[in-house]
Amino acid sequence: MVIREFHASDAARIVSLFYETVHAVNKRDYAQEQLDAWAPRGEEAQRAEAWQESMVRNRSYVAEMAGVIAGFADMTNAGHLDRLYVHKDYQRRGIASMLVNKLESDARELGLPEMDTEASITARPFFERRGYRVERAQTVERNSVRLDNFRMSKLL
Repeated sequence: MVIREFHASDAARIVSLFYETVHAVNKRDYAQEQLDAWAPRGEEAQRAEAWQESMVRNRSYVAEMAGVIAGFADMTNAGHLDRLYVHKDYQRRGIASMLVNKLESDARELGLPEMDTEASITARPFFERRGYRVERAQTVERNSVRLDNFRMSKLL
């Protein structure tokens, strides 16, 4: 397993990983309509372009195993953990922890006092085990569909 910096050429593969992961892993906590709104088919090219731009600006990392992208994560320079996804076939192998460890290390190097994220119902227990606390439950709307998630933060 290698954790490396994101490259612009990774964008299409991480968007595919995102779609597959949301639809496979998050289905235990969200209805199909919500999954389709969160990760709709047909937007891959636009999402890849937008994510490429934002991930180049952010501190962004990819976990790679034998040439396969097993996960990715990114954080703004203000300490907002924006995206954290692990490939549906590579769950429960410590990949998310390795990626978050790297981002938390970067945040400390930047002198940030805390990090925050918006965690899905599925991801909340992972973040709680890492010391993140729920600030508030919230509902976001994507493509006119409501999705519940949690604003969470961790003091560094």
